[in-house]
Amino acid sequence: MLNTQLEALASMSNKYGADDNFVLAGGGNTSFKNSAELYIKGSGTSLATIKPEDFVVMRRNALAEMWNKKYSENEEKRESEVLADMMNARGTGMESRRPSVETLLHDIFPQSYVLHVHPALVNGLTCSRNGKKITESLFPDAVWVPACKPGYVLALECRQAMDRYSASTGKQADMLFLENHGVFFAAETTEQLDILAVSVMEKLRGQIKRFPDFNKIDFDIDAAVSIAPVLRMLYSEGKPATVRFITNPEILKYDPATDSVTPDHIVYAKAKQLAIPADCSDDAIKDLFDAFVSKNGYKPKIVFVESLGMFSCGADVKEAAVAEAVFLDALKIAAYAESFGGLSPMPEFLIDFIVNWEVENYRSKVSLAGVNAKRFNGKIVVVTGGAQGFGKGIADCMHDEGAYVVIADMNYDGAKAAVSEYGIQGHAVSADVSSEESVKNMINETVLVFGGIDVFINNAGIVKAGSLDEMQKGAFDAVTAVNYTGYFLCAKYASKIMKIQHKYAPDYLMDIIEINSKSGLTGSNRNFAYAGSKFGGIGLTQSFALELVEYNIKVNAVCPGNFLNGPLWSDPEKGLFVQYLRTGKVPGARTVDDVRRHYESKVPLGRGCETIDVARAIFYIIEQTYETGQAIPVTGGQEMLK
Repeated sequence: MLNTQLEALASMSNKYGADDNFVLAGGGNTSFKNSAELYIKGSGTSLATIKPEDFVVMRRNALAEMWNKKYSENEEKRESEVLADMMNARGTGMESRRPSVETLLHDIFPQSYVLHVHPALVNGLTCSRNGKKITESLFPDAVWVPACKPGYVLALECRQAMDRYSASTGKQADMLFLENHGVFFAAETTEQLDILAVSVMEKLRGQIKRFPDFNKIDFDIDAAVSIAPVLRMLYSEGKPATVRFITNPEILKYDPATDSVTPDHIVYAKAKQLAIPADCSDDAIKDLFDAFVSKNGYKPKIVFVESLGMFSCGADVKEAAVAEAVFLDALKIAAYAESFGGLSPMPEFLIDFIVNWEVENYRSKVSLAGVNAKRFNGKIVVVTGGAQGFGKGIADCMHDEGAYVVIADMNYDGAKAAVSEYGIQGHAVSADVSSEESVKNMINETVLVFGGIDVFINNAGIVKAGSLDEMQKGAFDAVTAVNYTGYFLCAKYASKIMKIQHKYAPDYLMDIIEINSKSGLTGSNRNFAYAGSKFGGIGLTQSFALELVEYNIKVNAVCPGNFLNGPLWSDPEKGLFVQYLRTGKVPGARTVDDVRRHYESKVPLGRGCETIDVARAIFYIIEQTYETGQAIPVTGGQEMLK
């Protein structure tokens, strides 16, 4: 029976945890209780993914003893004592788990199942000036608790309010609205709880006179793209970090000086936001940023730029994305509150308490905990031509080492499919590297999503083989446009962002890496268009290296041998094996296999180049600090440095 009840609890938790109309930043909590035990979501655990065995088991008799215990008058000491007793109330085998801070609130409900969530629609009511009055009118059977400090004080307030309700009505409340802090639903079954929650949301939705306007609007892209790298370096202090940009009508009308409206907004987006006037210079932004840190003792997670939009900052992409989501939630709440008399932020005493409360600091750290350290954690890497083949393999290797990867490709659907495996650590961009406008858009989009660029891997390339008699100018120009001119355009616009980063983090090293070819080291018979573009690429690499070294931008090339197993060679219709067979480049070859064996025989190590071979060369280039302008052969000994 218990297994069935816990499965129902997990299913209910997963459903609400995955619904952003109910749950914000993985928050909220759920529980099931019987006469002896209470099973509750642990602090920092996600409702969306929790399993039946993940709930923390609490002994209800130990929780009951806490109500009658005399705790210290000192706030810090009291909460420490309460936390210790809470930990001691855990069941056997729960020693490594930390129960939700709101465990006592769940226990005061006699009903079996309890759901606590912070829907923006509900908080539009609980964070409004007329919230209490309207709640009493719309939900006469609910209990309202005014804003008070969380932890044991809030638990006592809620218990007393629930007792008063029971004494006056002769029944148990199944809804508890907390001012500036969401709602509790309680029922004997998950089905009954669903009905209750849906009815509340529908009734509130019917009261809303204006819904938030999050429609896309035009904005000054150049301004946003120039500001993001500045904020990224200021926030990161010369280490990888993430900055995201977003704008909409609600952002432009919001007053950044508005106090926080719920504890979640403080935990994940800080109590104060940095406001920057329109047309502010980069140096002035730095002065404002530094002054903010000096005044508040922390770096801003949210930055508003007048008439432009909002930037969210984080040590990693998850942290920045959560800050953004949380603040968009605050904008929703502000819009909904207009229908209930206007917004009523948290009182100052409560904001100060949340800022310094150990439990919320713990919850933030656990919820935002990143992945294990890898060699390129948080580095922003662009890979052109990364939708398939060699480029996709390079992108995968960079992602596996912790990088945030932007795959740019003319095959946009392929690029989207490729990054779908990366989650929020990847992004797809449609890009034609032979088009200056397309390259600029690629760089802009990368910066708006992640905040800057650390490594640009110029991998996009095409091959059109043929003799002098066969080669047409159009084909020759196409190869040159992608392999040579495209490299110039990519280096031009990527380095522009890197130079901004260098200005505010002078010791920060960045990389532009051209995926060249062994054909850039030695001529290629009846493949002069490709070889010429690659020879030119090494010339660009050496020249860019000299020009960009003062900005701590290293520029190097990797010259792979033949990637015989990749689509460039093995595609049955357009691959080089087929092209070389048709053009007679390999004398005596009668089949594609003959052509393959011919090229394998040229390699001392006896095989074609593989993605991991090139990836390891890229790893070296990024991690070393004393080489620039180099063309590194990765050819199995076929071509060697001279």
